[in-house]
Amino acid sequence: MLRLNLSREPEWLELAPGLRLLLAPMSTALMLAARADPAVQDLPEDASNDARGMVFARALARRALLNWEGVGDAEGKPLPITPEGIDALLEIFPVFDAFQTEFVGKGLMLDAEGNASAPSPTGTSAAARATVPPVSAAAPTAPRG
Repeated sequence: MLRLNLSREPEWLELAPGLRLLLAPMSTALMLAARADPAVQDLPEDASNDARGMVFARALARRALLNWEGVGDAEGKPLPITPEGIDALLEIFPVFDAFQTEFVGKGLMLDAEGNASAPSPTGTSAAARATVPPVSAAAPTAPRG
């Protein structure tokens, strides 16, 4: 069953202790706008998946990020949200990884409750075809000692 979140309200996402982002809800419009971002469109065809992921995450964050808490300058003074600040924040790998997992990933894949495909009828191999013939006799037990 596909579970719809009908709330269109922004939600806080905690990415690290003391670091929270207020994000617009994930939507088709948000994903399409990020895909159409010039930085995403200008990626070379041979760009790595990692490079593509970083550029797309930045484009998505620039559109979805409404507020943040726990982001400051070297003296601890809170910083305003800017494209450069978003880029710098996502350069911190644990923050980038959490953003990818908790926000971007949920927008790219359906929930793991069987939304994408149904389970096999009676176990993991019930619906699969056999790839080897059955054994003719049981193997002997290995000798001890």
